[in-house]
Amino acid sequence: MANTTAESTSPLYPVWFERVNWPGMDKVSQSGIKVLGPGDPDDPYRGIEEATAVLAGHNRYDGTVMDRIPNLAIIARTGIGYDAIVVEDATERGICVCNFPEGPTIPAAEQTIALMLAVAKRLPILQRELRQGDLAAIKTHTAVELNQKLLALVGFGRIARRVATIARAIGMEITAFDPYLTDEQFGSVTRATDLEGMVASADVVSIHVPLTPDSRDLFDRRMLGLMKPDAVLVNTSRGPVVNTGALVEAVSSGRLRAVGLDVTDPEPLPVGHPLLGFENVLVSPHVAAWTKEAKGRMLAEAIDQVLSVMAGRRPSYLINPEVLERAGLRAGD
Repeated sequence: MANTTAESTSPLYPVWFERVNWPGMDKVSQSGIKVLGPGDPDDPYRGIEEATAVLAGHNRYDGTVMDRIPNLAIIARTGIGYDAIVVEDATERGICVCNFPEGPTIPAAEQTIALMLAVAKRLPILQRELRQGDLAAIKTHTAVELNQKLLALVGFGRIARRVATIARAIGMEITAFDPYLTDEQFGSVTRATDLEGMVASADVVSIHVPLTPDSRDLFDRRMLGLMKPDAVLVNTSRGPVVNTGALVEAVSSGRLRAVGLDVTDPEPLPVGHPLLGFENVLVSPHVAAWTKEAKGRMLAEAIDQVLSVMAGRRPSYLINPEVLERAGLRAGD
């Protein structure tokens, strides 16, 4: 968190928060920040016009929204993905866009492993049977071990690498596909050069890619059809990477053993959605990064990014460095 000197105790910079339920919010005003927001269901951006900075979650920020904020200097994304921010629109207006890729790494990796283990051990089904007193069903319970199973990581960024470390500790074999990395960046993990071949051979497929035009619907009916009939699919990246209709078909036909999701399309899933009706599909509502520790890290980093821009310095994790000259920032940190 930024320094809290005596001359910075009064709010100086109006910052609009998409969410205000952050650990440490009581200390934000001491950093020279005037807290604005959040919005409401009628207007998710209510009160944003006064802001010089925005701490963004999952709302969409395009030119129309930015034009509501005449003094906006920075949009700081409290997480990794920034697909809801139209970076080109921000750059045209001299607005810095930042994210914090380090913040969610640990909790997102832990959530991935948790989903993987929970569906492999059929924990949601056991919980339901126990609550209903269905002892006959419990006696037929059969789970699977992950030890010596092949885990295929689609994408091999920070979170996937952390997943690989944990998965290896429980005895899994690891392979990963990421065409944007060098061989050296895979370390001791086996590099797959053929995505389809890797998916077809895996016992567990875990998705860790950003949402781009190329990755949207990457797991469509054809890709899902390549998976082994008793395979497990886990997605903690972005919902639209997996085609929802194709996934519903794959599960309802018995194509997959189980599915663990922290992200969906749409998001959140409406009550009564088919994916919520399958016993072998476990869904959490895009909360993998929402641990107390990660929230604290992400808030502190976002505030530091805001204060850097206000001081005329380049913020960390700047997505659009071409904005530096337009925004009048010093290139050095």
